[in-house]
Amino acid sequence: MAPTEQSVRIFQFERDTFAFPHELVWQYHFDPVTGAMTTFRSDPPPTYYHRCFAMVRSTRQFFYHARFAPVRPPAEPEVYRRIVREVVSRNPRRACAEPERVAIPGYDGLRPFSRAHEPLLKAELGGPWQSYFLRSHWRMVFPVRGWHQERMAQQLKQSLHERGVSLVHLFRFPRIIINHGIVLYGLTETAQSMEFEAYDPNIPAHPVKLTYDREQRKFSFPPSCYWGGGTLSVIEIFRGGLY
Repeated sequence: MAPTEQSVRIFQFERDTFAFPHELVWQYHFDPVTGAMTTFRSDPPPTYYHRCFAMVRSTRQFFYHARFAPVRPPAEPEVYRRIVREVVSRNPRRACAEPERVAIPGYDGLRPFSRAHEPLLKAELGGPWQSYFLRSHWRMVFPVRGWHQERMAQQLKQSLHERGVSLVHLFRFPRIIINHGIVLYGLTETAQSMEFEAYDPNIPAHPVKLTYDREQRKFSFPPSCYWGGGTLSVIEIFRGGLY
């Protein structure tokens, strides 16, 4: 399934993302003055968690291998189950040619499809082990220097141009206060920074921003319901080779 020029589409947040959230096992509170973090278990307990990397991988698989056909009549649930299994079995690192895309009848994008068939998709996208056992996780244990992040920012820019979307691993190590995956799909550059537009499966309601500071040679991610904000390490995943 070799990619073609037509394979690289323009990613649209309202069309190409999942409508349902990746749920949190813990709820987080960040003191605005001291920055201290306190945690407590989610109540009620989550039912769909530890799958953020499976979700970002699946986002690109639908982007690379699915073709939505809203003018066709909707199918039965078991037909959709077979379709989803076909899509998520395909290569997340390379897009297929347009004629080889899997047709999904009755919907004009992943977001409305996932809103209508949330339980089915949650059952088929992959279990927690697919988020734990990634090629990229070995990289966390080694120091991430400024030169590496400078090179990574340029790699992500090139990857967006060539692939349409880039999947990244956000982490802090050795004190793991964030270990998460998001999807990059846009970029705005200035002399001071590179601002990447992103889909965060923890926050499906709106896009988020990942920023690279050229002078500091560091990435930063804004505060959210699960992260207090600040600098972190970034690597691209589902690219090839060891990642």
